[in-house]
Amino acid sequence: MGKINGCLKCFFIFFNVVFALFGCLLVWGAVKAQSFGDALSTVGGPSPAWVWVFAIGVLAVSIFGIVAACMEKELVLKIFAGLMAAGCLIMLIFGIYVVVMRNKVKSGFDDGASAVTKDVLADKNMDDNQRNNQCCGVTGPTDWGKEIPESCRCVISSNSVFGNTCSARPKDTTGPDQIYKNGCAAILFVFIDLFFKVSMGFFFTFAGTALLGLLMTLLMICQVRRHDGAAGSSIAMKGY
Repeated sequence: MGKINGCLKCFFIFFNVVFALFGCLLVWGAVKAQSFGDALSTVGGPSPAWVWVFAIGVLAVSIFGIVAACMEKELVLKIFAGLMAAGCLIMLIFGIYVVVMRNKVKSGFDDGASAVTKDVLADKNMDDNQRNNQCCGVTGPTDWGKEIPESCRCVISSNSVFGNTCSARPKDTTGPDQIYKNGCAAILFVFIDLFFKVSMGFFFTFAGTALLGLLMTLLMICQVRRHDGAAGSSIAMKGY
């Protein structure tokens, strides 16, 4: 008979097998995303190296958890518990960091921060975004300065997302006579906000999962310690 409850041990191993498979999926995703690594880094996205570290970390810790449960050794389980505690803390830190970054980016869009505006206007897809979403500039047409692009030409359709309207081109500017009145900030932030919300859900879910793994590990440590203590007492009585 093992030192750990059979149901708890099976569930714990299944728990780690699932995350090992998820780690393999992350490694595959890191390989596929390698070609986009430089592009992500230039716009402030995560470095491909961090993606690899996270993916391999999830895979390695999951495999170690399976080994720890099979060995039923208190020391090995304590090491795994430490990894779970560290993982929970790291995921919480990353989750809070994403929340802070989301608020910072939102503030940048709301305030028309020059750095954010300049980066968005320089995007090669900006013309398509303006035509498809019926908007002009980030905070408004004035973001373009003296030269307003043709993609700002106002052609109102029935499927306008934000109910945009037309307005005359500002004085001392060149471009279409009628342009979209509102900027694209609200529309652009919808997609950026979705990315941040998915990231927050990902990190906080991982933090909760790591906490669950920690609690199960502590329970297994108690069972191993109780079993070893009972075995030690039995041997001592026989010797006596």
